[in-house]
Amino acid sequence: MAELVRAGCSIKELVKEFEPCYETIRNWVRQTDRDDGLTLSGFTTQEKEELRKLRRENRQLKLEWEILAEAAAWFAREAGSLPGSTSS
Repeated sequence: MAELVRAGCSIKELVKEFEPCYETIRNWVRQTDRDDGLTLSGFTTQEKEELRKLRRENRQLKLEWEILAEAAAWFAREAGSLPGSTSS
């Protein structure tokens, strides 16, 4: 669609012919312009994917950290309750 717009077709013509809404085609054109370096506003598709990946990884790391913190607290409580244990 973006190539058709670049070739001179109007978005309104494309809406009539292919039926996605005007805003959808306009968004596709803008995203393609970002991906091709024609505009610097917003993220490229590659940057969006990297951001999704990093956010997913961040959520996973936070979850793992919480699990480790709970495990450390549990082991600390258990170590403190052992009979005959010496603490230093």
